[in-house]
Amino acid sequence: MRPSVSMLKEGNRGMTLQTLAPSRPRLAIVASIVVVFFGLLTLKSGGSVLFVDGPAREAAGDFVPFVLWFNFLAGFAYILAGVGLFLWRRWAVNLSLLIAVATVLVFAAFGIHILLDGGYEPRTVGAMSLRSAIWLIIGFFTRRAWGRD
Repeated sequence: MRPSVSMLKEGNRGMTLQTLAPSRPRLAIVASIVVVFFGLLTLKSGGSVLFVDGPAREAAGDFVPFVLWFNFLAGFAYILAGVGLFLWRRWAVNLSLLIAVATVLVFAAFGIHILLDGGYEPRTVGAMSLRSAIWLIIGFFTRRAWGRD
């Protein structure tokens, strides 16, 4: 656990205590690049199925609309989280955890959909497993890097 660094800062209203962020781990830079790229791909692929009646929609097969909409909208959050992780901001850590929790909840709802004999594409199970794992790992490690237990 890295402790936060505090320092006194002199401003117009006297001395104040300012807490500085822990130094950005290199893994945060790699993760930020990966998730921005992943977000852009998610927007492109999801948008092609949702908004273009063509080959992408046909190739999607028996997609589940609520999962597709969630993933498409989450693509914007992926990009935002990636930028925040690159800049190493606390809100990006919280956003990463929120994305992880939301993804797991949608995955659970998808599982219920399957149990109720709803149509689906088997590759969606793999895609949601991958998304859940990526965001749980990013959320866990960035939270630890910020010194939270």
